[in-house]
Order: sequence, then C-alpha cells, then structure tokens
Amino acid sequence: MESSHARPPRLRHTVTDGVATVVISNPAKRNAMTADMWRAVPELLGELAMDPAVRALMLTGEGETFCAGADISSLRLPGEDPQALAVRAEEALAAFPKPTLAVVRGYCVGGGCQLAAACDLRFAERDTLFGVTPAKLGIVYPAGSTRRLAALVGPAAAKYLLFSGELIGTERALRTGLVDEVLPGDELGRRAADFTRILVSRSQLTQCAAKEFAAGRTDRDAYWAEQARGSGDTAEGVAAFLERRAPRFSWAPGAG
Repeated sequence: MESSHARPPRLRHTVTDGVATVVISNPAKRNAMTADMWRAVPELLGELAMDPAVRALMLTGEGETFCAGADISSLRLPGEDPQALAVRAEEALAAFPKPTLAVVRGYCVGGGCQLAAACDLRFAERDTLFGVTPAKLGIVYPAGSTRRLAALVGPAAAKYLLFSGELIGTERALRTGLVDEVLPGDELGRRAADFTRILVSRSQLTQCAAKEFAAGRTDRDAYWAEQARGSGDTAEGVAAFLERRAPRFSWAPGAG
C-alpha cells in the first residue's frame, strides 16, 4: 500500500451537497504549500466559483495539521517568487463569491495563516497554534495581507503577530477574532459540516452582497438593490416564513 508520505503535494477537492471541500495535502511537511500548490489555488477557486452546484467552500488540511506555511525549499528556486504566488492565492480566496470556512487543526502558520485569514470564517480545534512568521525569515509581509490581518484582529494584535513571529493558542486567537469558534477535536468536523449545511440553506443573494459590503465595496449598493428586486428571493423568504417551511432561494452568482 502506498504511504501517505509518498503522495505528491497537491490540493484535493470534492463537492457534496452544495459544499466544496478543498484539502491542503502535503503530509510529509505538515501540509506546507509548494509553489505548484500556491499556483493551483486561483485556477481551482475559479472553477468552483463558476460551479452552480457549489454554494459554500470549506478549506482544511490533511490529517492533524491545517498548513505549516510555505515550503521553505521553494524560496530558493530560481525564477520563483513564492510570496507573489501566495498573495495571488490569498486574493483569489478572499474574492471567492460564496461563503468560505477554514477548518483548522494542529498548526496554522505563515502561509497557512494567510490562507485562513482570507476565508470568511475560521473554526479551530483546541490546542491549534497560529502564527505569522515573516520576521523569522527577514521577509516583508505583503501590504494587502497585512491590512487583511489588521482588519481581522485589530492593529495591535496584528503587530504582535508580525513583529514577534510568536505562535499563539486558540484562547488568544478566539479573543482577538482570528478564529470564530473553538471546539474539541471530536466535535470540529461535525460542527463544520452542520454549519456549512446552514450556509447552503441561506440566500446566496444576501451572502454575496454582505461579502462585498464587508470588504468595503459600498459602490455596489445600487447593483445589489437591483439584484434583490429582480431575484424573487425576498418574496420566497417571506412566503416560506409565513408557511413555516424551508425557503427555496433561486438567485446565484452570475444569474442576475
């Protein structure tokens, strides 16, 4: 039988019941991201964004680790700019039009934390360790990544993480807003599955508009008002509430 350590580093994905699950798979190096893996992220997310069967996305790591960062050996490859590749992957994840949830175990460090921060929400197993470590390598953390981190945890907590490169536990991560829920290991998968089912059942119109507004795209207010008027989702939501049934929302990205 082939050992899990013999499998090449890659991103695996499945789509089940409206949820795309993307798995970071490089177990020999605690799921560190290689240049090829970084490069694969935008293309994969583009495909999933266009798939009408996908209504939410869950990002996780294989086994007991989310992602221990970038594969440091890739920093030495001639002609490669791993930081640029990581930024493109992060931006693609942040721009994904449907709700995204990072399900985090073990280590969520460096580029792994960069990916988790680009998701809309983060659920973590107790005793997970988080860190943003460019100061340990003499790397300038990208401006966009720094702004995203500061918006998520606040300027002081972002400076603590970036200045020191220290790892923090789930208690502090929850307190700063780096994670949204902390659960025992035997409950994390079940809670993530239950929560993504909730996301899938809700209005994509509401979710997509909220993502843009939360990101500061207030210039699109008129666009979303027009989408709401033409979608029928509001009428369906009200009718379902009055009839005490589950709503059947029909609006989807690209449908308007």
